[in-house]
Amino acid sequence: MNPHPLRPVVRSIALMTLIVQPPLMGAAWAQASAPVEPTLKEVTIVQQREDRVSSGATGLDLDIKETPQSISIVTTEQMRDFGTSNLNEALRLSTGIIVDEWETNRTTFTARGFDIANTQIDGVGLPNDWGIVTGAMDSFGYEKIEVIRGANGLLTGVGNAAGTINFVRKRPTNKEQGSLGLSYGSWGTTRVEADYSRPLTADRRWAGRVVAAREEGGSHLRSFDRERTFLYGVVDGQVGDNGLLTLGLSHQQSDSTGNMWGALTFMNADGTQNAWGRNASTTQDWTRWDTTTKTAFVEYAHQIGMDWQLKLAYNYRAIDNDSKLFYAFPSGSSLVGYAWGGKDTMDAHLATATVNGRFEMLGRQHEALFGVSWAKSEYTGNGYAGSDCGASACSAIALPGFPYPGNLVPEPQWGPLALESTLNQKLQRAFGTMRFTLTDRLKAVVGVNHAQYSRDGTSYGVASDLSRSKTSPYTGLTFEFTPSVLGYVSYSDLYFPQSQADANDRYLDPSKGTNYEAGLKADWLDKRLLTSVAVFQAKQSGLATPTGTYNQNGQAVYAPEDVKSTGVELEAVGRLNNHIDLTAGYTTLKLTGPDGGDTYAWVPRHTANLALKARLPSLPALSFGTSARWQSKISNMEASGFTVRQGSYAVLNAFVAWQLQPKTTLRFNVNNITDQKYINTLRYAGYYGAPRSYQLSLNHQF
Repeated sequence: MNPHPLRPVVRSIALMTLIVQPPLMGAAWAQASAPVEPTLKEVTIVQQREDRVSSGATGLDLDIKETPQSISIVTTEQMRDFGTSNLNEALRLSTGIIVDEWETNRTTFTARGFDIANTQIDGVGLPNDWGIVTGAMDSFGYEKIEVIRGANGLLTGVGNAAGTINFVRKRPTNKEQGSLGLSYGSWGTTRVEADYSRPLTADRRWAGRVVAAREEGGSHLRSFDRERTFLYGVVDGQVGDNGLLTLGLSHQQSDSTGNMWGALTFMNADGTQNAWGRNASTTQDWTRWDTTTKTAFVEYAHQIGMDWQLKLAYNYRAIDNDSKLFYAFPSGSSLVGYAWGGKDTMDAHLATATVNGRFEMLGRQHEALFGVSWAKSEYTGNGYAGSDCGASACSAIALPGFPYPGNLVPEPQWGPLALESTLNQKLQRAFGTMRFTLTDRLKAVVGVNHAQYSRDGTSYGVASDLSRSKTSPYTGLTFEFTPSVLGYVSYSDLYFPQSQADANDRYLDPSKGTNYEAGLKADWLDKRLLTSVAVFQAKQSGLATPTGTYNQNGQAVYAPEDVKSTGVELEAVGRLNNHIDLTAGYTTLKLTGPDGGDTYAWVPRHTANLALKARLPSLPALSFGTSARWQSKISNMEASGFTVRQGSYAVLNAFVAWQLQPKTTLRFNVNNITDQKYINTLRYAGYYGAPRSYQLSLNHQF
């Protein structure tokens, strides 16, 4: 079994690859231009292969400024400059995103007060159910990360008011190129990475790309060591004069030892708050958590005449977890612990078909997208018999006062695996979106999504069966006040099936609600800088909220709660001049419960982010920059009944890079320059963030 606070995989991974959304289409970075002639084969390949941007909330061929929703981009250059090797680190560079690593191997992404429960790869939806991501996914295989904040019902079929994260894979290029990278950092962390792309045929109609990375090292936490191997290969090419076929495979093996399950207890029996050393951990040395993730995908895009495109896509994903864990928690005035071990597997299949394009009506050009999708996932969870949690309620192990050593509790004599949980899920969708050009400056986006969702399974002998269907509308208006300033308003219906359970281990009913957003987007400095301001309000009824109690199997009990989120977001992205790049953002929000009072105190009400890069005109080989993130105070109630608090804090990072040769760069990164001590999150549990750390890297491109 998998007790408090959430099962590692039963409900957090089983849905990670369920929902399919409209794929990315067209070259939205390019300004509205005539479609490329199919006879220009080389240009066609370049456009379909490389110019991939977010389709926002609509699935249409819109750039960021024209989309009636808030969108941010984390680029390859930013990830490289600031030394982010996994997606958790990369997302900390984005506006409005809180990365809550409440365990060493489990993370929740939060936006606008809610857990982001939908992630995508190349526009294919991968909802992670409770918003939990297991293990740190390597970032080297991705060209960029798109963060779409706000409602995602049209984008993914079902969703909440948090947003959607879209990871854009690297694709083959039309010329031979590659890179090699080496790095060494604090706690003996070493990394090797390679990226190579080349045309496979003389006419460059076919090309391939291979990406590989290997990282291993320790941590500031006692006993915690990690290693990760990532491999990715992709081939694409022209089929006839009008088709583009893409096939890809990836494999990641992420292993860790000495990992925490749950995290630190900060409150004393008298209600005072403890301050532990930053290396404090509740783990035992024998613990481990190994995660294997395999993906495969095939896409076919076919140009239909001058203005329309058909796209077919199939994605497969398999996730295997093998874990042996130890959990510690307060019981009255004492500290107790228990062990659990198990293996689980999840397989998911996703398929989608869309057609999108432009058409003339009443003398004006309009856009449309129509599509259908199908998704299926199967999950099986097994636990080792003979552990303290076995296949029944946990038996507690008395622990001495904290901190205790990592060799205190011997590893259990694990017995054979026994089935604990199964979960099968399906989603079928039909969707459509249209963008009407009402006047030269006024445009309307109207969309609708119909989803049929079902799931069935068992958990500790309790069977469940759910079947639901929902039709959700989406609408938005944009108005161009001047060639540089655009305003927008948008509305979306919210509907999200939940996998949190009540005291009887029964799934809660789906959460429902509405999302409104209005904003202004403006170009500055000859379109080098884009600024945006957004005002949003979201209401979600029946949202699963932890009660702080646990059922007979040790699982956290949830209850439905009505939550309202209102706030404002500001962002500025672009180039101030030829030598300074800027990304800056600020979010402020208010979260209220059914009684009108504050709720979800673990969510900071104010957050800010900054990424600044500069180059010296007199010394072009030198570049340097800084990134910073700040959040206001947070708090939450521990199992002891006392409230733990973390004050506001800021984490400041910096880098300096020297171009030794035209294609060889030496880079030095420093993270947490001020050596700020802070509890990284209080979402479910928490531990201290990393102290000041260093990394030296060498990169060569060819």
